[in-house]
Amino acid sequence: MRKFIIFFCFALALSALSSCSKTHHDIFAGLYGIVSDSETGDLIPTATVTLSPGGRSTVTGADGRWEFNDLDATQYTITVQKTGYSTNRKTITAVSGEQTEVNIPLTKNK
Repeated sequence: MRKFIIFFCFALALSALSSCSKTHHDIFAGLYGIVSDSETGDLIPTATVTLSPGGRSTVTGADGRWEFNDLDATQYTITVQKTGYSTNRKTITAVSGEQTEVNIPLTKNK
């Protein structure tokens, strides 16, 4: 009888553990990079970086860096604009669980 009770308790515990659902965690993607002058390589501050789809935008820091986090894993077009420079666009696929570097050069208007 004792073996039966131990077996029953073990089976009950195993059943309880197997019925627990795992917590679902969303894993997002990230994109980051720098904006620089295509001729000199100088970093470009205060350039506007826009992400489409989604319409999120940011402005580069003094070091030319920009970053987007918590993105869905999909294809995006990154548009970079700065007065005095031609607009540049790049299409990139954001991968779930990864940070992808996308450096974008701008060409001065003549």
